[in-house]
Amino acid sequence: MKNAVVLLSGGMDSATVLAMAREQGYACHALSFRYGQRHAVELQAAGRVADALGARDHRIVDLDLSVFGGSALTDTSIAVPREPSEGIPVTYVPARNTVFLSIALAWAEVLPARDIFIGVNAVDYSGYPDCRPAFIEAFQRLANLATRSGVEGPGFTIHAPLQQMSKADIIRRGHDLGVDFAATVSCYSADAEGRACGVCDACRLRARGFAEAGVEDATRYRKP
Repeated sequence: MKNAVVLLSGGMDSATVLAMAREQGYACHALSFRYGQRHAVELQAAGRVADALGARDHRIVDLDLSVFGGSALTDTSIAVPREPSEGIPVTYVPARNTVFLSIALAWAEVLPARDIFIGVNAVDYSGYPDCRPAFIEAFQRLANLATRSGVEGPGFTIHAPLQQMSKADIIRRGHDLGVDFAATVSCYSADAEGRACGVCDACRLRARGFAEAGVEDATRYRKP
């Protein structure tokens, strides 16, 4: 089996990507980050998903981006918005996917693995610049310029299979692949038990996706 590194946040998108990589025959090495996020309960979900979907390995890297702040997800003085905003929202974490992919690249070079999977989406998403196809294409070029495996070896492919899928399409695909969405956490303000607030941007996108997919919403919500 070919090795692949799969970025796994514990949310529904990354869980679906892990299931897709497994379906394609990869030996999946799941990678999560404890980066100072206020919704760190998502890491418990990542562990559940990695176990359920047969990840060969699951590692959590401690990387405290809260020392810089600049995001509602890493700075508790910035409120998580309850309404959609214009432009790039305050839940954007500066350079997050660039940092995460760089560490995934380092692990892939050691395994070795030629393939890295990430669950970014450019259709139903919050407007983050590091979810766009142009970013993924640029990072793949960087990966093959800046590594020994890229220069002397077979090189790397960055897979972003959800990029052009709607949230409803992602839910249908994950459902078909046996993903237990009740085990995932997407909410930016989830409580200690992983129950969702139901009002943040991530919750709204998720709820709309279930409705449009015609799939029962498996999300665990806390009481108002």
